[in-house]
Amino acid sequence: MPRHADPNAKEALVAAARGEFARRGLRGARVEDITAACGLSKGAFYLHYDSKESLFAELVQGFFAPLSQKGEDRRCRMTEFLRKNGAITRRDVQLRTPRYRELIALETAGDLELLRHMWAYRDVVGVLIRGCQGTKFEGAIWELTDREVSRIKESFTHFQDLHVCRRDVPGEVFGSLIVGTFVLLGVRMSGLTEQPDLEEWARSLHTLIREGSAPPGHEHAHAPAPRQKAASAVRSKEVPPPAAKHAPSPRSPKTKSTTRRIRSAS
Repeated sequence: MPRHADPNAKEALVAAARGEFARRGLRGARVEDITAACGLSKGAFYLHYDSKESLFAELVQGFFAPLSQKGEDRRCRMTEFLRKNGAITRRDVQLRTPRYRELIALETAGDLELLRHMWAYRDVVGVLIRGCQGTKFEGAIWELTDREVSRIKESFTHFQDLHVCRRDVPGEVFGSLIVGTFVLLGVRMSGLTEQPDLEEWARSLHTLIREGSAPPGHEHAHAPAPRQKAASAVRSKEVPPPAAKHAPSPRSPKTKSTTRRIRSAS
C-alpha cells in the first residue's frame, strides 16, 4: 500500500527549512538538519520534496508570484484616481489638499501591502540576497529587480506624459531608486526578529517619493508652507522693527564729537 504524505508534516518541514536556510544559507543547510529540527525523518522529507532546492524554489515562487500582480493592481488604482481627480500639482503637494491626502493614503496602502508581503518572506529575501551563492538561485533577486525597475520605469514614463510626475528625472533612475530602496528594506527586515512599524515605514517612504517626484510649479514654487506663514506672522508681532540706520545713538562717539565742535565754535 502506498504511503500518503501528511500535510501537517509538510508545514513543519517548510518552517524548519526556512530557519535552516536563514541560518546557514541554501548550500549550508542539510536535509537531516531540517528534519531533525521538526522531529521528522528524511523519508518524510522526500515524500514532499525531491531536494532542499525544490523546497526553496517553492518558497521563492511564493514570494515572486504576487509581486507583478500587486504592481499591476497599483497602476490600475492610480489610473482610476487620476480619472476621478485629475493630475496632482506642486500646489497640491505644498498645501496638502484633500486630493493629495487621498493620493498619499492610496499609495501608502500599496506600499504597506508590499512591505507586509516582504516581512512574511523576509528570510527568503535574506537568502536570495546573501545566502544562495553558487546555486541556481544566485541571480534570481537581481533578475527580479531588473524586471521591477523596467515596470516602474514604464509606469513613471506613462505618468510623466500625463504631467503627473516631474519630467526632468529619467524613468530608469526613478525605478532604480524605488526598487533599490525596497531591496535595502528587505535586507533590513531579514535581520529583525520583531516586526517594525510597517505603516510608518510606508507613510514616510511614499511621502518622500511623492513629494520628490511631484511636477514643479512656478506660481507656487516659492510660497512658504502654512506653518511657515503662521510662524512669520508671530515673529512680526513679537519682534520690534530695528532702529533706522541713519539715526545714531545719543551716546555714540560721533554724537559727542559733533557736540564738542559746536561748543568750541560758539
